[in-house]
This record gives sequence, structure tokens and C-alpha cells, in this order.
Amino acid sequence: MQFRRHCSEWGPALAVGLVVLMVMLGTGGVRRAGAADAETRSSGSGERGTVRMARATWDTGWFQAEVIKQLLESLGYRVEGPVTMSNWGFYQAATKGSVDLWVNGWLPGHTTFLASPAARANLEVVGYVVRAGALQGYLVDAATAQAHGIRRLSDLKDPALAHLFDRDGNGKADLIGCNIGWGCAAVVDHHLAAYGLQDSVEQIQGDYSPMMAELVERYQAGDPVLFYTWTPNWTVGTLQPGREVRWLEVPFASLPNGLEAFESQVAVADLPGCPSTPCAMGFPPNDIRAVVNRTFLEAHPDIRQLLEMATISLEDISRQNARMISGEGSYGEIQMHAREWLRAHAARTAHWLVAARSRQRPMALSPPATADTAAPDIPHLKVVTQRTEPFVFYRNQRYQGFTIDLWEQMAQMLDLRYELYGVNTIAKLIDEVRRGVADVAVSGIGITSNRERQLDFSHTFLTSGLQIMVSEDADTVLGEVLLKVFAVIFAPELLYGVGLFALVLIAAAHVIWLLERRHNPQFSPHYRQGIWQSIWWAVVTVTTVGYGDKTPTGGRGRAFGLLWILAGYFVFAYFTATVTSTVTVRELHSSINDPSDLYSKRVATVEKSTAEAFLDTQGISCRRLKTIDAAFGLLENGEVDAIVYDAPVLQHYARREGKGKVKVVGLTFEKKSYGFAFPVDSSLRDRINVALLELIENGTYQEIRARWFVE
Repeated sequence: MQFRRHCSEWGPALAVGLVVLMVMLGTGGVRRAGAADAETRSSGSGERGTVRMARATWDTGWFQAEVIKQLLESLGYRVEGPVTMSNWGFYQAATKGSVDLWVNGWLPGHTTFLASPAARANLEVVGYVVRAGALQGYLVDAATAQAHGIRRLSDLKDPALAHLFDRDGNGKADLIGCNIGWGCAAVVDHHLAAYGLQDSVEQIQGDYSPMMAELVERYQAGDPVLFYTWTPNWTVGTLQPGREVRWLEVPFASLPNGLEAFESQVAVADLPGCPSTPCAMGFPPNDIRAVVNRTFLEAHPDIRQLLEMATISLEDISRQNARMISGEGSYGEIQMHAREWLRAHAARTAHWLVAARSRQRPMALSPPATADTAAPDIPHLKVVTQRTEPFVFYRNQRYQGFTIDLWEQMAQMLDLRYELYGVNTIAKLIDEVRRGVADVAVSGIGITSNRERQLDFSHTFLTSGLQIMVSEDADTVLGEVLLKVFAVIFAPELLYGVGLFALVLIAAAHVIWLLERRHNPQFSPHYRQGIWQSIWWAVVTVTTVGYGDKTPTGGRGRAFGLLWILAGYFVFAYFTATVTSTVTVRELHSSINDPSDLYSKRVATVEKSTAEAFLDTQGISCRRLKTIDAAFGLLENGEVDAIVYDAPVLQHYARREGKGKVKVVGLTFEKKSYGFAFPVDSSLRDRINVALLELIENGTYQEIRARWFVE
């Protein structure tokens, strides 16, 4: 009886404890963390089979994909991927059965992808990762909206208002919209037609991430901006509705075929940054849900149970997205974010896993994987790039630049099919290749020993080095001399010396006037006239000029005069020494020509670059920025004295956007080679090397180089 009573008292606590322990063991809650372990974490034991998982092209959805992946591993599955796929690519592949699931379904936004008979028969939407939390809409910068009274998208029918956002001069406002193939692209086009905006507004489509990065730069430069976005997304964290930007309402609800039933849901109440409430967004709030191959789902009731229960709050996704955009965007860091979230919600996820395990079938009874294993219809190669001018630009919705031209020539020679996509940082670029998401990286990638340990590189296609950029002080020798003269005259240490000398001089003048004014006619008894006469005497005496037109006649006056003459040697010597030392110090510290001149300067560079590594080895302190564009802004605003970075990048900027504002000084140093980056043991590397050598031999390489670089 006593034992039974203790069981009834301790049972619930023991059960919860066992469940939490199970999920910690399953999700990595208790781990011996090491660098290798974090990157090579087992994809599950594979005892229960393999799950082929996909994820969307928008990286704001990768966090929830990784959370579900780790939960599937905790159930005992081996997870392949998640592989990044376009909307059409995923829905077609999942319909065929060549991929099993993703958790990036946006409903009702993706309704069109589920409309075909094949999709309806072979796909099933399961659970709610986020319920009614994904918003979509149009935004405009607050300053332009307020100055011109822009409240609705339909206001842009006015040609004068549309002209404010027209960057290509075709008379239409440029609306940064959705990637081709995204479900939102069709809705945006439908809106432009339904609201009569086809003659005044055009949807600009391309790679959303670099387009928005460019838009943010334009906003920061004070230009009007107009764009589509969604939540959760980093854009509404960088340009916050209600502060930097405002939501534009639509004049009435209108959705394309297949979505008309959701027109009553496009108004959202209490939305910050909207001119009215409820706010007519034009898009219904979306649920983020799992989409799964039906045959796979029927064979795995435990996975169905997990997906029906698993939810992640919009706030948690937004917080993770903010961390990702602030620099923690590598796949390893996203894995870490998912593990941290699972640990923070251990009791809740343990409940999901217990419920899912209760639905697991004996492994011997599990049916085999679906027979149709045809590869999804996606490009042969994934090519990742990053904006680093002049190597890579993003202009007019396409990538351009030296390495882009070089890659396109080689791809044409080798008859390669590929998809080119962009990332925002060099760290993410390298990580995409290292973990095999991308087949090759095409940008200005320096070949270093540390990177060579993680990747394979092509032959060198450019050799350069680091260089220093400073402000453009003057265009002529005379101007430079005048700037130095002004710098010396207004130097704080010289002004201090001059001020001290003037105070001592005035004090001496008052003493001699008080001693001589009553009996010496050379010093007027009236203060205003007499003090100027005394100052004259003090100046000619201390400088040993000694005109003799004014001399003390009294005993005390002559005694003070003698002391002033002797003190004058020291006072004047101090003043002379101050001027000399100021000129010398200013001359020593006025110019920057090589790295040895940087130790006393404010220096900027880009984090995780070879320039940062060089400055660290030299013991030169620096500001570490995420992009070189940020460093250019600091230099032009006078917040730093110099930038150290790749010579081709600095030279290109100095000749174009920075002309007249900045200049590159000194010779290149810390020689650096650039190449294309591949995953280790890539079969593509040798083919690219041969093609590169052929381009060099036939003169095509030199033509491309001359197009982008001035020797």
C-alpha cells in the first residue's frame, strides 16, 4: 500500500522527468559540443528509414525547417537535406514522390500549386507551423508617403507620384516584388491589373535578397522606395513599419482565380504602420504549414502526428531571423538556433515526440519508399554569388561583373545549366559551398590556407593584394600645402601654446603699466591707451627687438623690465618649440601611404576578410564592418581615417562612386589570389580549370579583364 501510494504521488513527476530526458537525448539537449560534432551531427540513426526533406528559397523559412528536421531525427529517421527548392520545383517533385515533405507551405498563397489533379491526389497539407501569422503587403518610405499624401497603392495611378519611384526612366514606378515562381508574384500582377496600375507601376522581379539590400541602401541615401514584403522577414526589422516605412492599403479586395474565397480575409486589424484599421492589405494572412507526399504520409503515421502538433511562434521565428541577418546566417548557426529552441521548449517538444512514438509502426511492417524516384526538375548546378564590386554587381535585376562574365563564358563553353542566386556575406557564401548546398561560388573569393582546408579552389583567375583608401584631401599641390598649413594653425596643442603666451604677455603689460603710469609719460595714466602702450613694450622686449621708444624709468619698473627680458628668452623659446613640435607631429601623422602609417589611425575593414586577418597579425586596431559599402560611408563622413581591403574593390570604387571623395594610396601589399570555390573533391573543378586556361590562351580572359579593370 505504501509503495502504491508513493507511486501515485511521484508518478506524474517521474513521467515528466523521463519525457524531458528522452527529448534532450533525442534533440541534442545534452551534448558534448565540439566544432566537428556541430557540423557533422548525425542525420538520425536511420533505423526507421530516410526522409527526403526540402526547404524554400527564402532563408527566413529555414529555421522552422531545421527544427522539424531535428525532431524527425529524434524519432529515429535519417533526414536527407533539406535541399533548397523553388515553389514549383518542390510541388512537382513532391507530387512525383522524389521528395517527401517541406514545412514552408504558405496557405492560401500556395493554393495554385495544389490545384492540379495530380497535386490534389498526391499531396496533403498537414498541421500549422504558424497559424495566420504570415502577412504580406506593400510598403513605401514614410517620408515620401507623408510629403505626398500616399496612403493607397491606387494613389500611384497619378503619373507624378509614380515618377517618384521610377528608376529606369520608363514612366512607371518600380515596385520591388516577388521572385519569378513565387506564389505572391501572380497576386502582385493581378493587383496591378485590377487596380488599373499597369500603365504606372511595374513589378520588378529578380533575386529578392540582393534587390532588397540595394533598396535599403537607396533608402539610407534618402531616395523614395516602394516594395512588397512579408512577415516574418528581415526587411520589416530593418525598415520598420510605423517608423521608416508605411503599409499601403489597396482600394478593394481582389485576388486571382483560385483565391477569391479568401478576399474577405485581406483586412488586418491593429497593424502598426498602416494609415487605418482594419488595414486593407490585399493579401489574406497565411498559415505556414507542412506539405507532404500522401503515400509517404500514410506510411508514416508517427510523422503525421508530429507535424499535426508541431508549432513555432511567429515571435520566435522573427527573433531567429534577426540573429540570422545580424551575421549568424551560416547553416551551422541555423542548426544551433534550432537546438537552442528545442532545449528552451523541451517539455513541449517531448509531448510531441511521445505522441508521435505512440503512432510508430513496427519497423518490419513499414512499407518501402515510393517507387518513383525521378530527380526533381531543377537546374543541374547551384551557383552562389555575393555582391563585391567589380567582381559582382546586381543591377537591373541581373548579376554582372568580372567574375560573372568569366563564369558565363566558361559555362557556355562547357554547356552547363545552372541557377545563380545571391547571399549577403562572404561567410555565408563560403558556408553554402562547404556544406554542399551550392556547387560553386562565383565572386571575389580570396584563396587562403584556412579556406583551402574547407573548400577546393580553381586555378587563380586574378592576383592582386590589399590596399589602403583615404579621403581625397586636395586636387593640387598648393591645395595640399594650404590644408597642412591650416591643420598646423588650428592644431589644439598650438592654440594652447599661443593662448598661454598671450596670457603671460597681457599679465606683463599690466604689471609695467601699474609701475610706470604715475611718473613715466611714455605710459598713459588712462587704462585704455596705457595698456596698449604696455603691451607694445612687452612684445618688443620679450622678442628682443627693443625699439627703445618706451622704457621704464622707475626703479621697480626697471627691475621688472630686467626680469621680463630674462624671462622672455624662456617664454619665446617655449612658443617657438610648440610651433616646431606641432609642425613636426602634424607632418609625421598627416599622410598615410603604407600599413606602417596606420597604427595611430582609425581604420575600417570587412569582418572575416583577409584584410581583417592581416590587420590582426600586424596589431593594427580596426572597426570590423559587415560590408565594404558601410566602410565607404564611414570614410566619407570622416568617422575613419582609412580603409584596408582588396585592391580591385577599392580602386573600382575610387574611380566611380567615390571619385573626388576618396583615393587609393600606396602600393598593394599582402599579395592575394582569387579563384572559384568548390566543395571538396568536386568533379566540376577540373573542367572549370581547363576552360579557364582556354580562355586565357585565346585572349577572351584579357578582354573580360580589360572591361572591368584599369591596369
